[in-house]
Amino acid sequence: MEGCTITDLKVHSKHNCYLISPAEMERIQDQISVRVDLEQGTYIIRIREGSFDYLRGDVHRGEPLVMLWIYGGKFVNKKNNLEVEATWTTLNGYDDTLTLEVLESAKLCAFFFDTYVEDNEGEMIVSVVKI
Repeated sequence: MEGCTITDLKVHSKHNCYLISPAEMERIQDQISVRVDLEQGTYIIRIREGSFDYLRGDVHRGEPLVMLWIYGGKFVNKKNNLEVEATWTTLNGYDDTLTLEVLESAKLCAFFFDTYVEDNEGEMIVSVVKI
């Protein structure tokens, strides 16, 4: 294919992993994130409204992005159909959804990360719909 360039990135499970300490995980779970318990059933999770804005002099539209940490039970992420006990994922934009089949009660944590929070403004509503 003329004019097409492909670059493959090989991400190594040890060499390219940012390790989060147990204390940092506890802080994310207990102090930073908003949480909800998920009982057995099927859930659709999405950003319903809102965004995170960066207060700068330039015009910058808010970004609908949220990080999700799901743990403490067994569930299947319907995007990959794998049964796991914990996973990270993101929701990027209003059309992005996560469908989970919860087999054993789990916890869902939602949060945002950044390198400088002083210029952040706004909030989002993440809908967790049990169907």
